[in-house]
Amino acid sequence: MIPITDANNTQTCLLVIDMQNASFSPEFPCYDTVGVLERINAITDLSRKKGIPVILVQHNGSTQNEYVPMTTDWELLPDLIVEKTDILLEKTANDVFYNTDLETGLKAVNITNLIITGAATEFCVDSSVQSALTKDFNVLIVDDAHTTADKPHLSGEQITKHYNWVWSNLTPTKGKIEIKSCETILKELA
Repeated sequence: MIPITDANNTQTCLLVIDMQNASFSPEFPCYDTVGVLERINAITDLSRKKGIPVILVQHNGSTQNEYVPMTTDWELLPDLIVEKTDILLEKTANDVFYNTDLETGLKAVNITNLIITGAATEFCVDSSVQSALTKDFNVLIVDDAHTTADKPHLSGEQITKHYNWVWSNLTPTKGKIEIKSCETILKELA
């Protein structure tokens, strides 16, 4: 498992990407929304107890007139448990690192390990995973804590399974990439 801390005092951070109302609209329901949300809540709870920072990412799509800040669509899902200690990060592109201070902030406090969850698998989650690898972070993807809606050619379930396979076969840079279930990660963190 990617360590919480090691001899080099590296740290782990949990990213929860775009768990916003607009990502879970009734006309485009996401695969296993209830289960994914329960698993994200479980892993954020244990992360907080272990001192792992939780960053909740919210997409700001003002330029596309979607996910507009301070609207219902932009808000985090009401069943997503949010604590005062959580860090809120706004992004304007699929990649959480694009035009944000995330990389600088993580490296300033010696965080090199990222646990990644959220929505949408093939857009913001994948872009963020790929970007984190090019920035030499160790990446741990919670294989059953990311989701997306059905597309004309694939179901949301097929997309999440496909990306779990893709990520498990990526060539990492200096960091490493792992894909594990929430249950496995919770046991390892406990």
